[in-house]
This record gives sequence, C-alpha cells and structure tokens, in this order.
Amino acid sequence: MAILAEREAGTRVVSVLNARANLGKLLDSIDDKRGSLIIEKRGTPRAVLLSIRDYVKLAAPEPEILRIIGEISERNGTDKLTSCQIDAIIKQARAERKKR
Repeated sequence: MAILAEREAGTRVVSVLNARANLGKLLDSIDDKRGSLIIEKRGTPRAVLLSIRDYVKLAAPEPEILRIIGEISERNGTDKLTSCQIDAIIKQARAERKKR
C-alpha cells in the first residue's frame, strides 16, 4: 500500500486522511502482519492502531505459567485440538478415574 511509510522495524506510518479512506485495508493489514501502525495528523503522531491480539498482550500480559503450558502444547501438537476433541478427552479421563 503506497500510503504507508516505514519507520523503525515493523512500525508503519499513515496520515489520518489516508487512514480514514483505507481503514478496512489497514485493519486487514494489521491483523495479518501484526505489528503496529502510527496514525499522524499534519506530521505529528496522534494514535497507534494495533491488532486485538497485540492489544490484549499489552493490556493483560500472559502469566509465565500459561506461556509455558502453551509452549508444551505446541510441542505435543495438542494446540490444534478442537473443543469437541478436548471435551472427549476430558470425558474419557473422568470415566477412567471413576473406574479406580
């Protein structure tokens, strides 16, 4: 998108007029590429646009234990389980526990 200028690593800059005219495209870009977008008005930075994932990480950082559990889950491939699969595993574990 020609309306974007690059600043520091990964930080893009757009004027408020171009942001207004291209908001949908900018939202898609932020969601796809992650990172941030600085919106300037008359050359002065006025706001930052972040993906919701990046905002949540800033607003409520993940506790260390959840980060570790997430890494283990990715290594074991269990991060790809659907909620139905998880429910089935829990049901099976509870049934086995009752047998003991």
